[in-house]
Amino acid sequence: MNIVWHYLDKKTAAVNALRDYSNMEFIIEHTDESIAAIYAKVESPRSSLPTGMPKVYNRTASENRLASCIDEIDILKERYRQALEYMEWFKPAWEMLDDASRFILHEFFVRHITKTEAVLNISEKLHIERSWVYKRKEEALRQLTLLLYGL
Repeated sequence: MNIVWHYLDKKTAAVNALRDYSNMEFIIEHTDESIAAIYAKVESPRSSLPTGMPKVYNRTASENRLASCIDEIDILKERYRQALEYMEWFKPAWEMLDDASRFILHEFFVRHITKTEAVLNISEKLHIERSWVYKRKEEALRQLTLLLYGL
């Protein structure tokens, strides 16, 4: 499935793609650690009760645990593949924006701050009035939408 189908309505899709950006970066940066933790979980023996007796007798417990870990690893690898596909699609458009547009969009949609804080940060850094911040945001969002989806 093509990554573009996740973001079909163009303007709303560009906003959703911006909001997903930090999540995708996190997935790409931390998937190896998560997979290593699952491998460690598979390789470590289960702890026993102080009496040394198992709580419930289940002959297939270790096989079930192994199968569960393999499923988790498959899910993580699929998420990683989707994150790489997202970055391959999104990064070129993001890098074609000028620094001011990237900053504005980052403040509004990527960072987890209120709109008021975003407006104050943008107006302070770019030395523009608050009323112009919204106009610049719409312009930057329109430009990103065109870069991602074309006409």
